Amino acid sequence: MLIQNKQIAIIGGGPSGLTLARLLQLKGANVKLYERDLNKEARVQGSPLDMHEGSGYAALSKANLLEEFNHNVHVGADKKIIVNERAKVFLSDHETKPGEDVDSNPSSPEINRGALRKILLQSLQPGTVVWNSQFVSMEKQNEGWLLHFKNGSSAYADMVVAADGANSRIRPYITPIKSFYSGVVMLELNVYDAKKAAPHIYALLNGGKVMAFGNGRNILGGQKENGGLGFYATFKADENWVTGNGLDYSDRKQLLAWFKKEYSDWSSIWYELFENAATPFIPRPIYCMPLDQTWETLPNLTMIGDAAHVMPPFAGEGANMAMLDSLELSECLTSDKYSTLQEAIFSYETAMRQRAAVAAKQSLENGERMHSEGALEKMLAVFSGH
Repeated sequence: MLIQNKQIAIIGGGPSGLTLARLLQLKGANVKLYERDLNKEARVQGSPLDMHEGSGYAALSKANLLEEFNHNVHVGADKKIIVNERAKVFLSDHETKPGEDVDSNPSSPEINRGALRKILLQSLQPGTVVWNSQFVSMEKQNEGWLLHFKNGSSAYADMVVAADGANSRIRPYITPIKSFYSGVVMLELNVYDAKKAAPHIYALLNGGKVMAFGNGRNILGGQKENGGLGFYATFKADENWVTGNGLDYSDRKQLLAWFKKEYSDWSSIWYELFENAATPFIPRPIYCMPLDQTWETLPNLTMIGDAAHVMPPFAGEGANMAMLDSLELSECLTSDKYSTLQEAIFSYETAMRQRAAVAAKQSLENGERMHSEGALEKMLAVFSGH
């Protein structure tokens, strides 16, 4: 095995980094995962993830974690309704997805991010994750890399894998190619104790998710764990909108006034989201890596997940592509068909870029449909298969 007796460093403890660590340890590899969080409880986890059968679900299967995953599936969270700006329902699959038997239909079961992270962390050998290790820089040393962290510590690795997200600090060591702005902003809202705080929206969701399409502007969201809701108001805007709009993201009244103005023909049912959301609201400009990106493969450094191919979330492929990266990279690194580590990484990167470009293209196209005139009709056609 090419990585036998080699120390592998994974930077970043999201789904892709943790999945890769698990898969490599199953093959007997020496792995350390460096995570900037102080501990496993440090970060509030976001909206649920739907695991696709050929990617995220396949990675969990290879990691021998399906039993734990199925025990933690958020039953019913994959049910959806599509509505217009007035909250009139045009499509619902609540009656066709009873969600009673996860094992018989694993096409897109959903799991809360916190539950997935817990499953993956518990699957790793003790001491695998080195917490409070925010990557700062690295330099070549011998045949590998000497890594430096914000806490003042350093560590040597024969091979490094960047799993540190869209703003990866390791990616520049591989390529200067940067992401481009997609033209869309997503304003994140989180509502706790939603049954009481936002009863009309809570009832509308009925435990699942909703996609509301209006005049080039959307509201997308769904049920989170512990009775909360996670929502995004999404719209097209200039790249500098987030910092140049004059809004105070901690001021609910100001954000509600903004919503009433910018979403002027939307029903008042949506107001309770803005009136009861936790502050601050979180604006997220959405970026995408160029679809034709390429670089020269390095002998002991590569990347997975958003570090490699950040893309808009409008096809639900981000986390799934990231976990598929982990699966395919682990198989290349532990295969006997490559004579060098560089050949194995080259094979992984070539396939990864190709499939990620397909997913990113689909995400960009969906984003254009969702934020165009006639978005409701266009998206109904997508979901009905026409």
